[in-house]
Amino acid sequence: MPKPSRQAVLISAGASGIGRAMAEAFFEAGYEVWIGDCDEAALADCPSEWQRHLVDVTDEAQVSSWASALEASLSQNEGTLAAICANAGIAGPTASVEKVALADWNACLDVNLNGAFLLAKHSLGLLKQQGSGAIILTSSTAGLYGYPNRSPYCAAKWAVIGLMKTLAMEAGPYGVRANAICPGAVEGPRMEGVLQREAAAKGMTRDQVYHGYASGTSMQSWVEARDIANMAVFLASPAARLVSGQVIAVDGNTENPDPKVQA
Repeated sequence: MPKPSRQAVLISAGASGIGRAMAEAFFEAGYEVWIGDCDEAALADCPSEWQRHLVDVTDEAQVSSWASALEASLSQNEGTLAAICANAGIAGPTASVEKVALADWNACLDVNLNGAFLLAKHSLGLLKQQGSGAIILTSSTAGLYGYPNRSPYCAAKWAVIGLMKTLAMEAGPYGVRANAICPGAVEGPRMEGVLQREAAAKGMTRDQVYHGYASGTSMQSWVEARDIANMAVFLASPAARLVSGQVIAVDGNTENPDPKVQA
């Protein structure tokens, strides 16, 4: 029998949250998982079967080295890069525009936007060379609507969609697809911090803000990280071979948020 094709996936911020859910889903689907993360303790807690790398996505040298290590491994062992998942992100500050410090603005864009750009930049050559693969960028429903008190995050996530649209056009002729996933409110520690800050900024309770997010969706529900991961696995698969340049919300159908209850 012919040897099964070795299919690898590169996932930034893969040691926790949505990134870890992606890594778990891809591993279960039979992919070789390469994760990068800046949290050394979280990396150590991940399965030893995964390739784990300490990577700061805002540092171009580190991103380039990580991508090069994967390319060298695939070259030596006749493998293919099935997908990159540019998933690293931070929530950024919760404040009105006039109260956002420039340093906080820059830090939010650096991780959410520049991190995605750098991972795509240093992986695209291999994807084009092999004539296949998927680029999956994690945006947000904040990249679809304006949210009060979240200007840096919204700006970054809108820009991620613009980056994806350009990547789809540039890479499409080489057989490479690019898409963006827009998660809604995802259960987990990062959103818990957002809830607390928004509640304080609005004079509301944490639970009022929490239920406001759910009530802004037709399915009256928050999202689980695995929901995002399942979409990523689909977008990397042959079943999505002609899905490119798309912005796909996994959010329970969020309507334009009501600023009285959401941010």
